[in-house]
Amino acid sequence: MTLNRWDRIRALFEGAIDRDPQEARAWVEREAADDAEVRAEVMSLLANHWRAGEFLAQPITASVPDLLAGDDDQSPLEPGVVVGSYTIVRELGRGGMGRVYLAKDGRLGRTVALKAMAPHLLSDPLQRERLRREARAAAGLAHPGICTVYALEEIDGELYIATEFVDGQSLGAEIRANRQPAPEDLVRTARELAAALAAAHAAGIVHRDLKPDNVMRTRDGRLKILDFGLARLQSPDRVAEASFGTRSGVLLGTPGYIAPEQLAGQRGDARADVYAFGVLMHEYACGVHPFTTGAPRTIPAIGGVIARCLRQIPDERFATGGEVAAALGALEGFAADGAGRSTAWWRTHQLVIIALYFIASVAAWQIKDWIETPVTVSIFVALGAAATIGGVFRGHLVFTERMNRPHLADERRRTARATTLVDLLFAALLIVDGVIVASIRALPAVFIVSLAIGIALAALVLEPATTRAAFGAEETTRRRADDGDH
Repeated sequence: MTLNRWDRIRALFEGAIDRDPQEARAWVEREAADDAEVRAEVMSLLANHWRAGEFLAQPITASVPDLLAGDDDQSPLEPGVVVGSYTIVRELGRGGMGRVYLAKDGRLGRTVALKAMAPHLLSDPLQRERLRREARAAAGLAHPGICTVYALEEIDGELYIATEFVDGQSLGAEIRANRQPAPEDLVRTARELAAALAAAHAAGIVHRDLKPDNVMRTRDGRLKILDFGLARLQSPDRVAEASFGTRSGVLLGTPGYIAPEQLAGQRGDARADVYAFGVLMHEYACGVHPFTTGAPRTIPAIGGVIARCLRQIPDERFATGGEVAAALGALEGFAADGAGRSTAWWRTHQLVIIALYFIASVAAWQIKDWIETPVTVSIFVALGAAATIGGVFRGHLVFTERMNRPHLADERRRTARATTLVDLLFAALLIVDGVIVASIRALPAVFIVSLAIGIALAALVLEPATTRAAFGAEETTRRRADDGDH
């Protein structure tokens, strides 16, 4: 098949990938009516794409019960069945590489994901030995961004791989939620993912099936690459040059994330992982496949890095994940830890307002001491309650920003109106206090009224500005969502 014909196959596949299956079939039949071979190849790729799903992230047997059709030799393991030292809890998913179960490891008392390798992968002694060798290599990947391989077990002639069970949400689920990430969250996600990929490439291992559903975000916000089931061991010093060594005519990976050279029948290498990284990050940033509309969209912050990852010619891409990580680390305007320098002013604003709450409460107590009336006592109590509420809200946001960044946008949205109302109420009460004390102590009255005006202006002018500077596109998305609610 010629390169031009492969280009046409790719264009048709990318044009049909986001259509309804029935509509996509009709569209391909119409667009490729003049070439049966092209039409058949595109339909084959689409069929594989529609059957691809989350492998470790969620059960898929309900949505694709025929995924293992024909593989009658691998019977499912029922809950409670004991396999070696592992007790099966439930099935997590299944795919071409086998079935995955949630299991309890009786030796160490930990929960694991236990993958029972498909029989067809074990029938060939050479293939069986390759799986052993590559599982051992994957087990040697000690990186916080890679799902840990605990053990390779051969039990009653069957091969099992026990890995870390990652509890969280896949990037695929985040993308499908249509929630646009803030620039600093986008950079942090890209850096974490590139660092994990770099560790694998440095160890001579390529993933070969990198996609959003194979990347999990744990409940504490960390990223983990899952399922090195298609991974291939290579020489560490020749990652970019070595081939995958797949069997002739076998296309491994998920359509939509496979590099052009693989679609053209050529062998891929670590640069194919780099290409898949570019597709994944474009989807995460924009919510759509980069070639759905014919060309990648412009992406703030990391657009240049993604564009290079998506180059059609392998030599024009980054050679390894390490080069991608280095390029992302050199981005200006973002802290090396990915938190983003732009959030420093926002965080400082929250802490300063909390301090002003305390100062205002002390001032109200002093006014009550100077002029103790039912009004000044009531104002002191009300300011104390408002200071507590506002302080808890803002302290919660600062904690979330530092410890659970993926949920910060939701928490800001939930507390935005409450904190603004608290600040305005605070300012109004302080002004009343200042007016009351002005007749006996003019200078403190000026200070208190000025403090009240400062808190009000901070709520109405400064905080929106620091928020926009810190969260940019995400804040625009939030405002649009708020407008839609009305």
